[in-house]
Amino acid sequence: MKIGNPEKIGKLLAWLTRLIGFTIHLEIDDRARVTDHNCKQPMIWAFWHNRMFVIPLLRLRHARHRTGAVLTSASRDGAIVAGAMKSFGLTPVRGSSSRRGATALRELNETLERGEDVAVAPDGPRGPRYKVGAGVIFLARRTGAGILPIRVEYSRAIKLKSWDRFMIPLPFSKARIICEELIFLTPDTDVEAAERQLEQALGTGLE
Repeated sequence: MKIGNPEKIGKLLAWLTRLIGFTIHLEIDDRARVTDHNCKQPMIWAFWHNRMFVIPLLRLRHARHRTGAVLTSASRDGAIVAGAMKSFGLTPVRGSSSRRGATALRELNETLERGEDVAVAPDGPRGPRYKVGAGVIFLARRTGAGILPIRVEYSRAIKLKSWDRFMIPLPFSKARIICEELIFLTPDTDVEAAERQLEQALGTGLE
């Protein structure tokens, strides 16, 4: 069966996200001053792949002043996500460890150098779930930008039967979003230790 244009599907998903999001109560615990208009430093937003649903809503409602790019995979699924992110006013950067990885890393680096944010799901696009990949660590070590761990807790949500058990909050539910303090790395930071630190900040074994 032929599937429609990925960008159009992405726009539809963005519309549905806004529709559901209109009913969701967002509770923000901002420990990194993300929502502070006076905070200008670029950040690397990091969140688990299955908690991605409310991240655009966080920016839309509480951090619209922050601009930037979102890393999406070079696959067809990534094209759909890219279409959705465009609808939310964000720039998609296509790539993963297996396709366009070096190019994507360069584009994300350039985004941070312009003073804008980048957003990454460090266990995407294929997992394993709740395991940080090295890409986000290399980006933080290279640029000096702080990693912003974003934890998301839903009061009620549907879990899809995907590799990541993607979660869609139910209408009129509550989403608690914890923006943890920034994690700063240096060029000589141990990669494995940094991965464990970020995993701990994001929370593992969440369900």
